[in-house]
Amino acid sequence: MARKLFCEINPLTYKISAEKEIFKRRIKDLCKNLFSNIKLAKTKSNEMLPVLIKTHKSLIRRKFNNVNMHLQENKAKSLSIAAPKITGILIKPKETFSFWTLVGRTSKKKGYLEGVVISNGKPSSGIGGGMCQFTNLLHWMILHTDLEITEHHHHNGLDLFPDFKRQIPFGAGTSIVHNYLDYRAKNNTDKTYQIIVYTTDEYLCGEIRCTEPLDVKIHIREEEAYFYELDGEMIRHNKIYKKVIDKSTGNTVYDKLLLENNAKVMYDKEFINKAMIKPQSEMLN
Repeated sequence: MARKLFCEINPLTYKISAEKEIFKRRIKDLCKNLFSNIKLAKTKSNEMLPVLIKTHKSLIRRKFNNVNMHLQENKAKSLSIAAPKITGILIKPKETFSFWTLVGRTSKKKGYLEGVVISNGKPSSGIGGGMCQFTNLLHWMILHTDLEITEHHHHNGLDLFPDFKRQIPFGAGTSIVHNYLDYRAKNNTDKTYQIIVYTTDEYLCGEIRCTEPLDVKIHIREEEAYFYELDGEMIRHNKIYKKVIDKSTGNTVYDKLLLENNAKVMYDKEFINKAMIKPQSEMLN
């Protein structure tokens, strides 16, 4: 049997480990701010910038047999608390957007409730759980801009929920933990961007706006999407590409693979589209 890590011994050691990482991140950010001249976006505006670049919304509650609806309701509350901390933020030239800098610690004292989190590679629960849905939405919109994503932790180890009104490719999301796993994007252009985000009864809604139109068209696509069995477990596979086209010439600037997912399926096989299951014989060829 493999020896347990300190953070895996019990909830107390996990909390100690987490606080250690939070402290390390604060020191790291302090050093970067002092010596690397990183300027974080902190200015908000109630007036929306004129050009809409991308809009998106994601369903807050997923209704399936394996989903704890109490945690889903809690997530809805937590998202409604976090959204006003982001909406209206301006990302000016040379500024960096930082999710945790704006949202801060998702504590019970601030009204955040217990939601789904990933702990030691397994689904669990914790205060403020579900915030990854927020950064998933932000990441999808930012992928459709010329902002440079400077911190992104791939969220592809587990496939927690069956597809239900899914609008974006599986795995095109982020993993975040306050504050040492952040989501950040830097504006290296001469334009100013703005993020608008809010919740309704059903959806987390977002817009990314700009002072002027982009010179390119951006398409994100999924290829080789299927499920397969490995050592008795179902695995979900896909590849996600980003294609950028120059509007003035119609020429492709680049078409590149962003990521490849191989995620363990955490729900019953009956919820998988049978047409997407690849026989093991094909996997061996």
